[in-house]
Amino acid sequence: MITPAAGTATVPKGVRLGYGVGSFCTATVNAVPGLLLLFYMTNFLAVPAWLAGVVVTAPKVWDLIINPLVGRWSDRTTSRWGPRRPWLLAGACTLPVAFFLVFAGPPLTGVPAALYVGLCFMATATAYALFEVPYKAMPGEMTHDYHERTSLLQWRMVFIGAATAISGVLAPAIAHSEGVDGTLGSYRLMALTIAIVLFAAMLGSFFGTARAPMTGAPEGDRGTWREQFAAIKGNSAFVWLTVLACVQMLAVSMMLAAAPYFATYTLGSSGATQTLFAVLVGPILLTMPLWVRVARRLDKRGAMVVAALLFGAGTTAAMATPLFGPIWAHVTILVVGVGYAGVQLMQFSMLADVIAVDAARTGKRRAGVLTGLWTAIESGFSSFGALIFGVILSISGFVESQPSKPVEQPDSAVTAVLIGQTTVPALIIFASVLITLKYRLTPPGEPEPAASE
Repeated sequence: MITPAAGTATVPKGVRLGYGVGSFCTATVNAVPGLLLLFYMTNFLAVPAWLAGVVVTAPKVWDLIINPLVGRWSDRTTSRWGPRRPWLLAGACTLPVAFFLVFAGPPLTGVPAALYVGLCFMATATAYALFEVPYKAMPGEMTHDYHERTSLLQWRMVFIGAATAISGVLAPAIAHSEGVDGTLGSYRLMALTIAIVLFAAMLGSFFGTARAPMTGAPEGDRGTWREQFAAIKGNSAFVWLTVLACVQMLAVSMMLAAAPYFATYTLGSSGATQTLFAVLVGPILLTMPLWVRVARRLDKRGAMVVAALLFGAGTTAAMATPLFGPIWAHVTILVVGVGYAGVQLMQFSMLADVIAVDAARTGKRRAGVLTGLWTAIESGFSSFGALIFGVILSISGFVESQPSKPVEQPDSAVTAVLIGQTTVPALIIFASVLITLKYRLTPPGEPEPAASE
C-alpha cells in the first residue's frame, strides 16, 4: 500500500508544460523509426527483411546496458541543476545529430547499408538514454500525491499525442513527398526536419523544468549493482509493471513496423500510413481527461484493463479490413487509439507510483535506477516487434527492393502483412490483461486488491 506523504507538493503549471514538452523526444524517437525504418531499409536500401528486423532490434538490446548505467549516474549526480537536468542537456546536444545520420547515409544497399544504419541507430539509442531515463524519473520526485501524478502525467500524454501526431503524420508526408513511396532525398529531408524538432523540444524541457519541485528527494543510492538489483527483485509491483509494459509495447512496436506495409499492400496506398497514424494518436489528445476520471473511479489497474481490452478489440476487428475496406480499417484503428491512450497514461503513472513508494520505503534515491531498468527492459523487449514482423515477412516470401526496381509481392506476403498488423498484436495485448491482474499498488488509505490466482 502507498503510505501518505506529508507536504504534498503542487507542481506549477509552467513546470507541467516544461516537463510535458520533453515528450516530443519520447514520442518522436519511438514513432518515426518504429514506423519508417524497417520499410526504409527493405524498400529503399534493399536490405533483407529479417536483417532489417535485426538492425532495428539490436540497438534496443544495447538499452539493457546503457539505460541502467545512465539511471545510476543520474541518481548519483549532484549539481546546481539537480540530479536529472544535466542529462537532459547532454541528450539534447547529441540525439538530434545521431537521429539525422540514421536516414542520411551514403548510397549503400544490402548488408553495408544495414551495418551503417545499425551503427547510427546504436548511437541514437545511446543519446536517447541520456535524455529519456532521467526524464522519466522526474515525476516520482516532483510530487508525493498518488492522483496528482496521474494529473501531471496527463499533460505529458497530451504532448505525446501532439508529438506523435506531428512525427507520425509529418514524417511520412515529407518522406513520401517525392513520388508515391518517396526517395532517398526526401527521407533525408524528413530526418533533418525531425532532428530540428527534437532539438527544440529537448532544450525546451531542460529550461522548462528549472523550477521543478523536488519533494524532499533522498540522496542517491551508493550501493553496489548487486545490492540494487537485489532490492529491485523484491519489488513485486515494479516487476509486474515492467512485464506488463514489455508485453504491451511489443504489440505496439509490431503494429508500428507493420503500418507502412499494411497501408501499401492491404489498403493499396502508402499515403494511408499518415491517416492511419492520425486516427491512432488523435485519441491521445482528446481522451486524457476521460482516462484520468476512469483511473479515479476504477483505480489505475482497472483503467489499464479497460484500456487494454479496447486496444485488443480494435486490433481484432481490423482483421476484417480486406472484407470492409479502408474506412473500416480507420475506424478500428481509432478504437485501438482510444485504448492505446489509456495504456500509455496508466503505464507512466504506475511507474511514478512505484518510484515514489520505493523512495519512501528505502529512504534512498533510486528513481534513475528503476527508470533505467524499466526503460531498458521495456524498450529492448518491445523492439522484438519489428524483428518478429521482419521474420514473418521473410517466411512469407516478401521480396526486398529499391525504388528504381519495384517488385510485385506474392499473395503469401500480403497475407503475412495483415497477420502481422492485426492477429499477432491482438493476441499479445489480450495476454497483457491477465498480467495486469498481477500488479498491486493502491492509493493511500485503501486496501490492496486481492492477489490473482
